[in-house]
Amino acid sequence: MATVDAEKKLQNRVLHWLVDDLGYTYLGNLEDIDNTPVKEELLKANLKKRGYGDDQIKIAINELISKINNQADSLYEINQKVYSLLRYGRQGTKDANGHRQTVHYIDWDLDHIDNNDFAVAEEVSVLRYDKVTRKRPDLVLYVNGIAMGVFELKSSYVSSGKGIRQMLTNQKKENILNFFGAAQLLFAGNEAEGLLYGTINTPEKYYLKWKEDKKATDALSEKIKML
Repeated sequence: MATVDAEKKLQNRVLHWLVDDLGYTYLGNLEDIDNTPVKEELLKANLKKRGYGDDQIKIAINELISKINNQADSLYEINQKVYSLLRYGRQGTKDANGHRQTVHYIDWDLDHIDNNDFAVAEEVSVLRYDKVTRKRPDLVLYVNGIAMGVFELKSSYVSSGKGIRQMLTNQKKENILNFFGAAQLLFAGNEAEGLLYGTINTPEKYYLKWKEDKKATDALSEKIKML
């Protein structure tokens, strides 16, 4: 019980940092619903807000989901194709004037970062490949409704390596491989060892310790250093 309480306490601290300090929208505890890597309504709302038409949005969302749910490719291949789509957008057909409009799922322009919607959810329940049992990542980060970051947090009594191994296990086909189709950063950690990060398929020994700029003295940087 002490271990569970300590993990929950750390999870709440990370949530507090993301929501109160970084401005993420809290989507709630999602353990009682079956979650997919794309929250279609959130993505649709963001694309509509940025001026795309209904037909463009429908086609773009369908293509993204199709690439993420690919059952033939490896996770590496899926992630690579999805990243390319997220980075460069979905090209539309040419209009009567020969112009082609690209639907950008994410606004990568740092001067317009607020065009994106950042959200976090906890205890995100995901159906395994067998469509019966579930896995439940501690925290999931969403950009415009797309799951792009995952956290596995442990108490200081449990090695962060266990969180990494749990992350790797979840990426297997028999578990929730496709949920990681768009993931770009995977985090594991505890209060004793700090936060470690990797990407999909990163072996445990290659996870790196997250380090903040020692010269940064602003309030947010100081809070991050204390996590």
